Amino acid sequence: RLFDLDPDLLPLFQYNCKQFASPQECLSAPEFLDHIRKVMLVIDAAVSHLENLSCLEEYLCNLGKKHQAVGVKVESFSTVGESLLYMLEKCLGTAFSPDVREAWSKLYGAVVEAMQRGWETLPEGD
Repeated sequence: RLFDLDPDLLPLFQYNCKQFASPQECLSAPEFLDHIRKVMLVIDAAVSHLENLSCLEEYLCNLGKKHQAVGVKVESFSTVGESLLYMLEKCLGTAFSPDVREAWSKLYGAVVEAMQRGWETLPEGD
């Protein structure tokens, strides 16, 4: 779904300087699947620390800095969020109520806001 929403994100996923020729090639690469597992670990950590997301602040800020360093734009996280909500809706079916959608949107938004603070803490010229 991610590459359907924004095909321009494909070049951001390069492993060992290899450019993927198609979204399908990227989606089947072990490195990409590992990246997805890492994304889900971040989401899992956020869910596990729902009552105290601030304990993840430093980690998420640093994660934001890493993403900026490889050329990810803050706006791209909206597309990732849309893809996450799409996947949850497909997996949960009717259990994905408007309240559930709102809760996931808020959680994801809090994660992105913390990562975005990593952009904001970079010194000028970096």
